[in-house]
Amino acid sequence: MTTTNLSPALDIDAVRAFALVADLASFTRAAQTVGVTQSAISLKIKRLEQRLDARLVERTPRSVRLTDAGAAFLARARDLLAAHDRALAPDDAPRRLTVGFSDHVAGPDLAPLLARMAGFDPALRLDVRIGLSGDLIAAFDAGALDAVVVRRERHRRGGETLFEDGFGWFAAPGYRQSSHEPLRLAMLAAPCGVRAHAIRTLEKAKREWVEAFTGGGVTAIAAAIAAGLAVAPLAQRIAPPGVIDVGPQFGLPSLGSSSAVLHSRVSDPRARAALRALAAAFRGTVAR
Repeated sequence: MTTTNLSPALDIDAVRAFALVADLASFTRAAQTVGVTQSAISLKIKRLEQRLDARLVERTPRSVRLTDAGAAFLARARDLLAAHDRALAPDDAPRRLTVGFSDHVAGPDLAPLLARMAGFDPALRLDVRIGLSGDLIAAFDAGALDAVVVRRERHRRGGETLFEDGFGWFAAPGYRQSSHEPLRLAMLAAPCGVRAHAIRTLEKAKREWVEAFTGGGVTAIAAAIAAGLAVAPLAQRIAPPGVIDVGPQFGLPSLGSSSAVLHSRVSDPRARAALRALAAAFRGTVAR
């Protein structure tokens, strides 16, 4: 009887750690995604590099990037992970995840963020809702949503804080506002929490205002201020390109900052891991 010397199999967790580091360009965010320490991620990738006899990742204090060997291995790593997950997934039970995003949180990075989730688990079926934080929280509490990413409401406790974002009064660079006229505002319709906060702040400062434009979504508000129609209270992260914070110029009161929070009741391990990838990716967009 002859025996064949088989090479040790690749550690699937190490391959997944490598793919996460490649996607998130960060050992820290990769560790946050899977709920382990940064050193554990580093050790997994070091062992994977030893197994492949190749340097996969170059890491400096300011950046993480793939080597040529790492970039070449990444496509094969994704194929391996997809095959592994297909083998473990029950054919009759596709995973579905219904997630709500506050319109004041989603912003221009929503597409790449969703791509990160889908790339983490291609078999996951995503159902995404965009709305006001208060409405989404109510739907979450009623069991209609598996998870929500919203602005922290003053009365709400719990949830995982993803990032803190400053607010400002944004307008087109050429926008003109007379100090003798009420401040022209572009805002989402009530009961938007950001709207309510902006109004409270202006009234506390005894600053007169008028609602010049009401939008059904942040996209409409962005169009209004880009067109020079009014000033909008927006988070810095989601302010459209080309607009500026005119608060100091017009002597407007500070709007402070707000936390973006993840609330989840997901129990499926793979869906929960996809949410972890989303949370880490959110942190990455703010850290840039």
